[in-house]
Amino acid sequence: MSTTPDPAPELTFQVAARIARPVHEVFEAVVDPATLSRYFTTGGAQGRLETGATVQWEFADFPGAFPVHVVEVVPDARVVLRWEGADDGGPAYETTVTMTFDALEDGRTLVTVAESGWRANDAGRKASYSNCEGWTHMLCAMKAWVEHGVDLRTGFYV
Repeated sequence: MSTTPDPAPELTFQVAARIARPVHEVFEAVVDPATLSRYFTTGGAQGRLETGATVQWEFADFPGAFPVHVVEVVPDARVVLRWEGADDGGPAYETTVTMTFDALEDGRTLVTVAESGWRANDAGRKASYSNCEGWTHMLCAMKAWVEHGVDLRTGFYV
């Protein structure tokens, strides 16, 4: 019998939403910086999401640019990003965000966002909960913008 404790489970989450638009239009709402800036990166997005690129995302309510490393883009199907994880006093590290876009039979698109890779400590847990909230709000804001042209983000957090 081993006396070594089991490692802490990986901190990860997944959220999803159905957007009443074709998959290409929904995909473009994420990879096109001008559109992303209309409903999510209210401080602006610099650079189109393309495999190998590093882009900048800014949020008016969370000042400062966030570098986003684009690991993979499969048109109309998947985007994989890496960005800075929680500052817990240790060495810097990144989490991985995977967005998938699935065309549904009724013409809508299922968008799923999963993020993983936080350290299994209090700072990592807190950051994972915060990002889960943020990605859920991003999906809600995307739905409102893409379907109805309504900006939900501005003034939401401050």
